Amino acid sequence: MMLPFWLASGLAALSFGALSVAAYDPSRTDNLAVYWGQNSYGATHSGDTANYQKNLSNYCQDDTINAIPMAFANVFFGAGGLPSLDLSNICNVVDSGVFPGTNLPNCTFLAKDIKTCQSKGKIVTLSLGGATGAAGFSSAGQASAFGDTIWNVFLGGKNATRPFGDAELDGIDLDIEGGGTQYFDSFVKRVRDLAKAANRKVYVTGAPQCTFPDAYMSTVLNAAEFDAVYVQFYNNFCSLPNFNNPSAWNFGQWDSWAKKTSLNKDVKIFIGAPAASSAAGSGYVDAATLAKIASETRSKYSSFGGIMLWDASQAYGNNRFDKAVKAALGQGGSASATTPSSSSASAKPSSASSIKIAKSAKFTYLRVSTSAIPTQTSAFVWAKSSAPTPTH
Repeated sequence: MMLPFWLASGLAALSFGALSVAAYDPSRTDNLAVYWGQNSYGATHSGDTANYQKNLSNYCQDDTINAIPMAFANVFFGAGGLPSLDLSNICNVVDSGVFPGTNLPNCTFLAKDIKTCQSKGKIVTLSLGGATGAAGFSSAGQASAFGDTIWNVFLGGKNATRPFGDAELDGIDLDIEGGGTQYFDSFVKRVRDLAKAANRKVYVTGAPQCTFPDAYMSTVLNAAEFDAVYVQFYNNFCSLPNFNNPSAWNFGQWDSWAKKTSLNKDVKIFIGAPAASSAAGSGYVDAATLAKIASETRSKYSSFGGIMLWDASQAYGNNRFDKAVKAALGQGGSASATTPSSSSASAKPSSASSIKIAKSAKFTYLRVSTSAIPTQTSAFVWAKSSAPTPTH
């Protein structure tokens, strides 16, 4: 039997509404951003391969995570004038093959993962830099040209070499922890101009350390427009465990920056936290404590936007720390139970004389002293032996 047009149309609309997914809303105060790409759990739990980082779509199967920065584009100007990517055990220059004439790994198999996450209302962005990156620009012109490159290779532009195929990322994240500090504003402005010309929304975020002002990122934070800032409240004196120390905890400084200095007065400030005790050198607090901190901060500062976690593999290895945190955000900041941290004992060295913990601003590596590498004084132990060795 053929349905009347008005009834068929109504049912179609209801069906679409039931299947549609709410888009990412940057104005909310319960957003959860979780970094993916570095297999931090694998780097600190080398024997537990079952819990190594999984493909991107694995972390998009529920509504927990809202934003996923893919980490990292750690080389800006590689062979062929194109950047390079290091996504640890998922895609890297050694195991995945590179595009001819470049040092850019072929990660086109991730296109489906990216689209899956986006179809569920999440944004997926490209994080540039990282603790092992030391990139920068020599001029505003070079930075602007790099904006064209990132737009064409990863975002809404066109290029013969696109590591994620026809998937278009939703924006960029700056995690500058080394190298130069100048001209990043020219880079951001160019990306935004290209997006505006294409009538596309791009998100720009940054991940400074909590120390204010951040040594590497303060220049670009003050000169470019950011949608959100994922402040790393760990590995520093201003870390989460010092929340009750008014001379240490400084979210108020970041809130003041957001309202008085930021070019975007609606910018959101996130509390960045380790997703497990092994995810950072220091600064981990359990889910209940983090929920309490977030609740108090949200009630006091209107710039509060949510929580950032480093990283997805650590969160999943820590009894879905991300899920506990998200639930607390949705409840106004109360967690029903403390989420136990995944033990970092297995990641600690047995001999301090031969192995040291190298604490980066986001993750922890095992550094093994060796004389077998003539051009370096140390090598990093990665979860996957064939993955590229980063510089630090």
